[in-house]
Amino acid sequence: MQSNDQRAYDRGTTIFSPDGRLYQVEYAREAVKRGGATVGARTADGVVFASNGPRRSPLLEPESIEKLHDVDGRIGMATTGHVADGRRLVDYGRRYAHQERLRYGDAPDTEPVAKAIADYIQESTQTGGTRPFGTALLVGGVDDDGPRLFEVDPSGTPAEWRAVAVGNQSREIRAFLEAEYEDGLALDTGTTLVLRALADSLGELDAVDVDVATMDADGFTSLALDQRRAAFEAAGLGPAS
Repeated sequence: MQSNDQRAYDRGTTIFSPDGRLYQVEYAREAVKRGGATVGARTADGVVFASNGPRRSPLLEPESIEKLHDVDGRIGMATTGHVADGRRLVDYGRRYAHQERLRYGDAPDTEPVAKAIADYIQESTQTGGTRPFGTALLVGGVDDDGPRLFEVDPSGTPAEWRAVAVGNQSREIRAFLEAEYEDGLALDTGTTLVLRALADSLGELDAVDVDVATMDADGFTSLALDQRRAAFEAAGLGPAS
């Protein structure tokens, strides 16, 4: 049970505990861990996203809950944790990218967008009357220097990865990626990798419950159900209903 002092620090988003912790940010990270597993991998040609989110009911339309998003045609995002928080941050990223296009006459690169979102998230950790966003994002795109992939966590910290997982079982999925990932993967091979990473940690998967998208020089592509089924078979996961 928490002490009275600890509960006092627990109530504020802007107050550090004596050991330097922001409890509300840590709670936001726990909310992310309860979200569906989401994986991103950088390949030679682009970035692959995959997100697992089993339906709460067979009556629920799976397409109605979006976790993979096209930002501006050059950048894609994947979210996990609180869906509404993730949607809010995706909207912020879209507005930022649009403003940069208007200001400079060219689309922004992936890193500035990821860091702008990170700054926006960080503001919620130092403003009274707000709470941290209970979501983590993967931001991927193809710049002039090649594919880039960033993770942004609830503290507002951006980090660049070659392959990364957030959400449920993320530690186990990262361990699989560390063992199996290789530089220079083709886009199709990267898709196989992220699906195998999910299956290795989560067990049997259903193509209906796994969203997959790619981001390459041609833009953002969300795979339809029949394409996801084909990707499952290519990954050696067998036919998926």
